[in-house]
Amino acid sequence: MKKVFTLIFAFMVTFTTGCIGKSDGNSGIPVVYCIAAVISLFLLVGFAFLIKQKQPWFYVLFSSVFIINIGYFILSISTSLDMALMANRISYLPSVFLPLSMLMIILNVINIKIKKWIPVGLFALAIVVFLLTASPGILDIYYKEVQLVVDNGVSSLDKTYGPLHIIYLLYLVGYFAAMVAMIIYATIAKKIRGNKQAIFLAGAVFVNICVWLSEQFINFKFEFLSVSYIISELFLLGLYLVVQEEESMIATLQKEKDADDLICTVDNEKLRIFTESIQTLTPTENTIFNMYMEGKTTKEIMSTLNIKENTLKYHNKNIYSKFGVSSRKALVEKAREVNYV
Repeated sequence: MKKVFTLIFAFMVTFTTGCIGKSDGNSGIPVVYCIAAVISLFLLVGFAFLIKQKQPWFYVLFSSVFIINIGYFILSISTSLDMALMANRISYLPSVFLPLSMLMIILNVINIKIKKWIPVGLFALAIVVFLLTASPGILDIYYKEVQLVVDNGVSSLDKTYGPLHIIYLLYLVGYFAAMVAMIIYATIAKKIRGNKQAIFLAGAVFVNICVWLSEQFINFKFEFLSVSYIISELFLLGLYLVVQEEESMIATLQKEKDADDLICTVDNEKLRIFTESIQTLTPTENTIFNMYMEGKTTKEIMSTLNIKENTLKYHNKNIYSKFGVSSRKALVEKAREVNYV
């Protein structure tokens, strides 16, 4: 499974870089968005059918990235401002839920429990932020002015930000800060089991932070967040697989330990019963029993105790009945079975 997602990652980076580098101007951008959407859809389907222990927030994450790339693609081929604004809303809808899903996944991975009302409150906040980002074309609070620009066959929005655009920026900064804080806390509190988990967590968050910051200061024609989101998916999914593998290993070791403990308990019980049976022997029977344990022959026992064969058979009958066996051989085997010394 890990090899599959590694190949997807390599293919995605190579293909995306190739499309942007070899395309004539911006003409390859819609193709890249389309490929990114296909890859994100593949990851969603792969997670649904190939991962046994599923986490609901991964469905939110994968679905969000898929819809975001669909929105970017539609925007890049839009032929009217209304179509472009609708595509912009499509991309913003999952964009407000994506950081929420990332934070919930990180909290789950580092095993931090939160109150049930917190995700509900954050979900409601995400809806409010989405309504704000969906306002262009209706209100001028998010985009003061917006125009459709077509460059080399690729459409984009030329925007002048309104007074409330800062809310979405603060929304993302808040989530990024929360993720970084959780990673630092998990590292200090040793809730991260190893370097692999730390690398996956840091990679998932910092890739998006770096791309997002660069897009705030550099005007790219291509939305690199469409690629960074998929990279984050792979980081988080890789981390999830590592954690699941470790938990499965721990569960297996615990089962083996429980089985060993059970066997040990059963053996101790058998030895206790065997020892109690010894205590019921008469002095003569106890002497004969010990000689059997020492490997003495019948003749040696009769000679040492100066008894006849019939007398020995009489004692044997009593000894065997007290141990629940029918022969000397069975008695010795039972003593070995309970590790009697």
